[in-house]
Amino acid sequence: MAQRVLRADVHVSLDGVVVMFHDPALERTTDSTGQIRERMWYGEDGMQHVRTRKEPKQAIPTFAETIGLLMLPENRHVKFNVDVKVQNDPDRLFSLMHETISAQPEWESVLAPRILLGLWHPCFLLHAKNRLPYCRRSYIGNSPDIARRYFWKECDAFSMSFAALTSTDGQRFRDECKASGKNLMVWTVNQPHHMMEAVRWGVNAIITDVTKTWLELRSALQNDYDKIGSRYGRIFLWTTPMFYSPMLLAMSRVVRWHLEQVAGPFDAVTKGGRSKAILDATVADI
Repeated sequence: MAQRVLRADVHVSLDGVVVMFHDPALERTTDSTGQIRERMWYGEDGMQHVRTRKEPKQAIPTFAETIGLLMLPENRHVKFNVDVKVQNDPDRLFSLMHETISAQPEWESVLAPRILLGLWHPCFLLHAKNRLPYCRRSYIGNSPDIARRYFWKECDAFSMSFAALTSTDGQRFRDECKASGKNLMVWTVNQPHHMMEAVRWGVNAIITDVTKTWLELRSALQNDYDKIGSRYGRIFLWTTPMFYSPMLLAMSRVVRWHLEQVAGPFDAVTKGGRSKAILDATVADI
């Protein structure tokens, strides 16, 4: 059976419900407003009544509901990549996740090995190891330097932006992952010639918004790799400004700045410390 992977982001409501939602706030994609961490899940005004703007209108799924689906016999081959957003308090989030996971029958053998925690900021590492030691960990980001410096020894996998892997240092990082047996995932790869390049790199997984396009390309490559691969050149690597080293360095610094505004300086994380900034952060979601 082909491997299936579910990827979702998590946030925690004011009353301690872990919800599957990308943004830290509701207004962009739902019929409601407010920061998730400041809203109750239960109650007359609770987020359980919130619905998406787009049709068909849907409720926000919870982590508990998702785990329940993963435990169904027909879904036990599905792996679960959890994108842990930096707006969360890591100790609270991981404690709540552990309560849900450990409540499942045979969770240690049937469920835990399928969960991968995706971490953006190093302050989440110690809490993940303490509260969810049975879950594998990955770094999510766009900087090979940050991946090496803060996450290399603590993570089994690295989920990197496509652009970050196009540079000379990106190639070096790809080689280091292969040599060390680290899994390498690349995001968000929506264009076929980018998909083909990621295939050439030999990454372990491609994360895309256009699943059908990727599946069709993968199937075609399995039938005739050389013929299909020859249709996709590599000139875009030299003609696309966003893949130039100065641009990549600038983007890496911008992302790090945003992360540190929310969760504190990377270099301040020595004994699991965490900046109080998370309690007051209002910057855009990464």
